Amino acid sequence: MTHPFDFDEAFGDDYLHFARQAFDDDHDDDDARAVLAHTGLSAGQSVLDAPCGYGRVAVRLASVGLTVTGVDRSERFLDEARELATSRGVVVDLCAGDLRALPVDGPFDAVVCWFTSFGYFADEDNRQVLREFHRVLRPGGTLVIDTLSHDGFVREFTEAPELVVTEHGQDIMIDRSEFDVSDGCVVTHRTTIRDGSRRDARYFIRLLTIPEWRVWLGDAGFADVAFSDRDGDAVDLGTWRIVVRATA
Repeated sequence: MTHPFDFDEAFGDDYLHFARQAFDDDHDDDDARAVLAHTGLSAGQSVLDAPCGYGRVAVRLASVGLTVTGVDRSERFLDEARELATSRGVVVDLCAGDLRALPVDGPFDAVVCWFTSFGYFADEDNRQVLREFHRVLRPGGTLVIDTLSHDGFVREFTEAPELVVTEHGQDIMIDRSEFDVSDGCVVTHRTTIRDGSRRDARYFIRLLTIPEWRVWLGDAGFADVAFSDRDGDAVDLGTWRIVVRATA
């Protein structure tokens, strides 16, 4: 796999600028409720949100009495998460680190990897992320990953010139994607035009098929692997997003 990944450009200030437009409080509240439903967590239990981004889910989980740790590579995002936690009057333990070598040990009752945040590395490194998730979970703890469905995505995907366009005032972000069938990757070229300046970035997301998820999670030490959509219904060819749940 030789696709470029411009992390600082793809997940920098421009991302935050447009994310604030795309994700309002209602959306973030819905995500937090979905995490609680899929993990079965209750007040007093511990959860790792990895990567936690700018804290939109982690802070809401702390607000219902969970002990929350967040890990993210971006110090910029972590600063935003700290500000959000302070504004909501909650405590979230926020750490800078790489998912392939988590800077925390747990053990946690649950690990959450939400909103297509898995699959940013070559296959062996992605598998290492799963091993790290298993390492920091208590025996019987729950892993929940929310991502795009490989089959649903491929079924609906149209090669460029189809675009995903996000606008914020006079600013615009354009994602042009292709699907590499040899690697199972969505490869995206992102163009951002903001304040009259243009910036370009490339990134990719590895989409696993359900059989691949079962093998990879089993190899990482997980059991009881299950799949659903966000509402908890069975996955089929029309499912765009899937929730992967497994037990350590």
